[in-house]
Amino acid sequence: MAIEIERKFLVSDDSWRMQADDGVFLQQGYLASDRHSCVRVRLAAGQAWLAVKQAVSPIRRLEYEYPIPEQDARELLAGIDVQHAIGKTRYRVEHAGHVWELDVYTGANAGLVIAEIELDDEQEKFVRPSWLGEEVSDDPRYYDMNLASLPYPQW
Repeated sequence: MAIEIERKFLVSDDSWRMQADDGVFLQQGYLASDRHSCVRVRLAAGQAWLAVKQAVSPIRRLEYEYPIPEQDARELLAGIDVQHAIGKTRYRVEHAGHVWELDVYTGANAGLVIAEIELDDEQEKFVRPSWLGEEVSDDPRYYDMNLASLPYPQW
């Protein structure tokens, strides 16, 4: 069983950019979703994946991700209503022994920046970077599957 333990935060400023890698653009869309689960297709840098996720708690999910041919992903993404797809550039920043992923959204969610950290345990301690803002792990509006159907400027 694959478990993902992830906490999400808003970002208070752009100082993280000084430590970030070059980033990679991600296109993703949702083939199916409900309040607690989704099936997602993702394309990034010529690679593609199909993922199935199911929430267990606000920060713990079952996650199964499988590589698929790039052309299959392009066909699936082409068939997804634009309203159920998102684009974002993902940057990685190392800080105090953890790797943070910062997602800078484009399109209908432009202006939104989310920092995520994956943990080994729900109680795992970590050092908060100075650019980290409010935690939104328990706010489902910030889940990508929900941002795809209801972008944050429309809340």
